[in-house]
Amino acid sequence: MFALVDCNNFYASCERVFNPDLRDKPIVVLSNNDGCVIARSNEAKELGVPMGAPAFEYEKEFIKHNINVFSSNYPLYGDISSRVMNILREYTPDVEVYSIDEAFLKFDGFEYYNLNSIGLEMQQRVTKGTGVPISVGFAPTKALAKVANRIAKKYAEKTNSVYVIDDENKRVKALKWLKIEDVWGVGRKHTQRLNNIGVINAYQFTKLSDSWVRKHMSVVGLRLKHDLEGKPTLDLDSPAKKKMIATTRSFEKMLLEFKDVNERVGTFAISCAEKLRKQKSHCNAIMVFVNTNGHRKDLEQYGRNIVIKTDYPTNSSIDLNKYAQLGLKAIFKQGYHYKKAGVIVMGLTPENQNQLTLYSKPNPKHSPIMNIVDRMNIAYGNNKIKFGTQSLGRQWKMKQEKLSPRYSTNLNEIITVTV
Repeated sequence: MFALVDCNNFYASCERVFNPDLRDKPIVVLSNNDGCVIARSNEAKELGVPMGAPAFEYEKEFIKHNINVFSSNYPLYGDISSRVMNILREYTPDVEVYSIDEAFLKFDGFEYYNLNSIGLEMQQRVTKGTGVPISVGFAPTKALAKVANRIAKKYAEKTNSVYVIDDENKRVKALKWLKIEDVWGVGRKHTQRLNNIGVINAYQFTKLSDSWVRKHMSVVGLRLKHDLEGKPTLDLDSPAKKKMIATTRSFEKMLLEFKDVNERVGTFAISCAEKLRKQKSHCNAIMVFVNTNGHRKDLEQYGRNIVIKTDYPTNSSIDLNKYAQLGLKAIFKQGYHYKKAGVIVMGLTPENQNQLTLYSKPNPKHSPIMNIVDRMNIAYGNNKIKFGTQSLGRQWKMKQEKLSPRYSTNLNEIITVTV
């Protein structure tokens, strides 16, 4: 059996953990730079705040309905997510962290256990240990576990947020209830195609022929169909390493001078290098791009990118900073107002599998230097150690005007209790 554990309104729930006064009050969490709504509590949903709502357009609505607005606090959310996943691993070692607020669990050898009781116990342990409420769905396959979780969340009062699909009648009833557009992995185009042939719910989808599904939805759609039929086809996935890594930003203001854009591009390249080392990868190519402000029709527009192949696989900040500067010099044009730039590293390979070259090789001093830099940045805070091309006094910060404290990851922001 599989279980899908989903944290309810995760970002909003995290904000409530250290601020109990927010319970039963409407909450919305905004995207990077406080742009739009990316998370809502149930109370905010009932007030009609849509997902993706631009914050500036709904500012009056937030005030009118006393909606609590927060900037995204990713250090807090990531730490609480890690705590939730660690508790779940106490029940089975087979855990696939699907997203920051979801995980699949595989329960082999639990045929004679009461899964509903296990689900309720998991729910109590996670809520007590982290303060975050969860919903749990059990089923013979991953796709059906998704359906079971949806039922557990939709009918929380009746199911106590735990639902088990463990027989054919429950499977059929659940699939007839689930609309085809709500099926995991069925996107908008497939929904339209299925609606055109009269498929409205998930059960009707499972009644299509394998040949039709494979022809119109590929082998991925066929696997999904088999999973919904109760035939285990999709197993737990191990976390995949990224095939490319990007760091891109819009500038706080438009930049005219090469030295200013170069400082930003160098910082982005160093950030990509840190991410490469974190996942133990090297890159074999680097792309640098710059763009002007497309919204300023009164200004001349310019945008260009360049890809540079590295002389050898590398994750050295020193190397990637050098290549990024070479790329920027090749595409930068004086006289334009630049608003955005970015660095993308590509052709990623494992750092322990290096293709040797005849004429060039990595500097053996770089690796130990990078290890020291990474350790010091972890110990004393990110970007404490900088390179010469970076501004020593500048810290890149998103617009986060409504940021809550990082209660669990920063000692200076730990919760204060008044007796």
